[in-house]
Formats: sequence, structure tokens, C-alpha cells
Amino acid sequence: MKVVTILALLSAFIAVSSAGNVVCYFTSWTIYREGDGTFAAKDVDPTLCTHILYAFVGLAWDATVKILDDWEITGLDELNHLISLKEQNPNLKIILSMGGWNEGSYQYSQVAADPSLRATMIDSVISFLKENGFDGFDLDWEYPGQRGGADDDPQNYITWLGELKAALNAEGYILSAAVSGGVGSMDISYPDGKAISDNLDMINVMTYDYHGDWEKWVGHNAPLYASHLDEGDNAVLNVAAGIQHWIDNGADPKKINIGLGTYGRTFTLANASNTELYAPVYGTGEQGPYTQEAGMLGYNEICALYSDWEETWDDEQKVPHKVNGDQWVGYDDVKSIQLKIEFANEMGLGGAMVWSLDTDDFLGKCGEKYPLMKAINQNLK
Repeated sequence: MKVVTILALLSAFIAVSSAGNVVCYFTSWTIYREGDGTFAAKDVDPTLCTHILYAFVGLAWDATVKILDDWEITGLDELNHLISLKEQNPNLKIILSMGGWNEGSYQYSQVAADPSLRATMIDSVISFLKENGFDGFDLDWEYPGQRGGADDDPQNYITWLGELKAALNAEGYILSAAVSGGVGSMDISYPDGKAISDNLDMINVMTYDYHGDWEKWVGHNAPLYASHLDEGDNAVLNVAAGIQHWIDNGADPKKINIGLGTYGRTFTLANASNTELYAPVYGTGEQGPYTQEAGMLGYNEICALYSDWEETWDDEQKVPHKVNGDQWVGYDDVKSIQLKIEFANEMGLGGAMVWSLDTDDFLGKCGEKYPLMKAINQNLK
């Protein structure tokens, strides 16, 4: 019995083990989803990630850590449940992530520009990490110099990262940052890629959300390469161009984690008979029953609930999309994830970052549990 158990555990380890970073975002609000969409810390498989990032806390006006959902942290005790995953995987690192899209940029810009506020923020972060058992900190400011930011944000951001890294590393903590994977956005927010790289332990590049319902035509969420239909700025709205731009701007490839989405972006077609890239759209795609967010569907929804939708593989962009009537969704599946990991291996990257655990097929409704996460682990070198 013991021999069988050991062999089973060894086989499971070999099946998912990787040689690079597998950085996984845990989104705290998913505990409020209904039915099979509900995702809590107990649903996390801690053997599939090297780092789990708790998303999110915010930045208060006095530059201290701001709890965004006290009930989720204290009433449901999710933070302690997440930290306890290290009992199952002693090598796992749990990192506190601050920011996100909804936080905007203004407050971060104010703190970045003020040495006193930066010092207050750093002290508050370190205290929070110590009190709650975290192993590091992730700054997800979206984005310096944009969305209410200031012209001097890019340089202030580098200064802030330098001070954060010195203080955190001195205490044995990791510093990472989530950064844009769009070339145009990079040129505004991160013109000095080397300085940013020098002041971070990991760079989590958000190489997704290249297209979505904010546009008037169909485009894939995260194409690996450009399509022959792409023109002008659209020709660099893809994963390969985004990663290459970071490297060209001086970032250390070994610090870069390629961003992978476990969800798709959806559209309502203006004409159901025109399903090609750049086909006109009427608007946002319909929401799914798990995520309940118009304009996106989780992979768990796509594979389990929309398996009968017509699927097409785009061999130029190396990604699939599905269509049903006037509904169109571009997403990643096991094949496209494998190809992106092969690209990351070829580029000598440090690993992968995943947004997010809750929209992989974590219940195994379509087969084995966590098919996308396992594809990452099995192919990353």
C-alpha cells in the first residue's frame, strides 16, 4: 500500500512539476459566485503554482494598505485559508497584490511622487506582510502615466520600485509587479524597461486583453502572433510583440513571466453570418452563468456549457474562437497554452503568470481538473 501511494504521489508530481515560475492570481471576490462558479481558497491546488498572488488590497489616501473586502478576509477567513496552503506545499510563496484595474491610477500617482507617502506605504506593506504570513508583495498599478496619472509617473514609479525592493528584500520578501503587455501602453508607462527590471524580482506581463468589447469589431483576447489582417497599431497587439518589446527595452528575460488568461473575451456580432476577425459587432457578448460579467467567459464556462458552439482554430494567431449565432468568444485552450509556453521557453523567460485560477476548469467538468494549469506545468522549462 505504501509503495502504491508513493508511486502515485511521484507520478502526480512529475505530471505537474515545472522548472520555472508559475505565478497564479487568486481573485478574492470569486467566493461570492453562485453554483459551480464559486471559487474559494479550498479549491486551490497548491501543487500547480510556485507563487499565489492574493488579489487585491488597495492603497488608502494616507498611503497605507486598504482592505477592499473585510468580510471576505475576516468573516470568511479566506486569507488564513490561503496562507494555510503552504502546509501542503512548503515551497509555495503567497504574495500580497495591491491595485488592479478598479483601483485606477490617481492615488498611486500621488504616492509615487511623494517621498514621505512612499515611506509610509512601504512600512504599511511590510507590517501587513508580517502580520499575515505573506512571502512578498506585488504592485499592480494600472498604469503609470495613464488613467488619472501624471507625466512624471514613469520615473517616480522606478524610484518607488527601487525603495520597495530594497526594503522588502532586506526583510526576505519578494517584489513583483503586474505590467502592461501592450506596446503602446509600455511606451507611456515603462519606457525604461531595464530600470524596472533591475528593481523587481519578477515582472508579470499582462499579455492578454488585447481586444475586447471596448472595440467595434471582433478581435482575440490574446493572440500569440499577428494576423495578416492586422494593420497599424493592431499589428503589435499580440503576446509575442509584447514580450519582445519588454526585452528590447532592457528587461531581463529571466525575470519576465508571460501572462496567460484562463478566460475569453466575447462579442455580439452585428451580422451572425460574418464571424471573421474585424467583423463589426453590435456590442458586448452575453454574460455566463458562473462569471456573470458581460464581455467575458471563463474557460470553465466555455468548455462545460458551450461545448456545442462551432470552434475554429486560427493558425496564424495560434488561438481558438467559438461562435454560436451572434455570440463570438476568443479564448485560450490547452493547445494554445502549450504553444505560448513553448514560446516562453524559446525566449528564455522566467515562467508564466496566470489570471486567474477561478476560471480554469477547477472542478473537472470537462475532464481532469485544472487542464490549463496542468498544460503550463507540463510544458514549462
